[in-house]
Amino acid sequence: MKTASARVIENEKLYGDTYVTWFEAPEIAQGAVPGHFVMLRTVEGETESADALPDDPLLPRPMSIHRIRERTGGLEWSILYDVIGRGTAWLASRRPGDRILCWGPLGKGYSVRPTSRQLLLVAGGIGVAPLIWLAEEAVGNGQSVTLVLGGRTASQIFPTQQLSPEVEVIVTTEDGSLGQQGLATEAFMEHLEWCDQAFACGPNAMFRAMAEAMRRARHRRPVQILLEERMGCGTAICYGCAVETRKGIKLVCKDGPRFDLRDIY
Repeated sequence: MKTASARVIENEKLYGDTYVTWFEAPEIAQGAVPGHFVMLRTVEGETESADALPDDPLLPRPMSIHRIRERTGGLEWSILYDVIGRGTAWLASRRPGDRILCWGPLGKGYSVRPTSRQLLLVAGGIGVAPLIWLAEEAVGNGQSVTLVLGGRTASQIFPTQQLSPEVEVIVTTEDGSLGQQGLATEAFMEHLEWCDQAFACGPNAMFRAMAEAMRRARHRRPVQILLEERMGCGTAICYGCAVETRKGIKLVCKDGPRFDLRDIY
């Protein structure tokens, strides 16, 4: 884990109420894998210490690393997020050159077997954030990827033109305004049989529906999910992200955010 004063490179609305922010802080990107996250907080000046936090009532925010790209100055990384409250509104208002105190990469990311040829990825709403990078990495490694994008309506769907043409995309919306009408979990079950590994990120309700559907169909295939929980530190100090699993109490920041679906639901 590294602490850095990350400089904002780009910040724009990508679709709906969803923004993408790119940062320059190569030390955060080094060693990161899809599924890792960072903790973000406001920073004044050139502060490089996590102990030198400004007087700001907002707690640090855990954010999945969305993408990583290589530039002449080193690695840059981004986050993808919905503006739903004060903290994310503050993030969306940042301009190039602004700095944000962050630390990471944190947690346990997705684990892809080199022998897996067919990967199934399921995104519910903003849960798409870490899955784009996973899809890109897998395609680059010669693996076949099917990505299910689910949302309530068309404005919540990640723009498919931003994806590699080698990624097979299935879009589902609850109101039928884009793609198939229905739930991402329905498309998940239709394609689960043939995949070598399955990965998902989204709301807890989606995970519960996936687990119930798998039990009804008597599927025992492992599915790697990323849990989202509020946390104050991201480093297993505050114990604010404790969750109950079939293997006892676990911390999302330390033992996750990657878990087996069956261990949680």
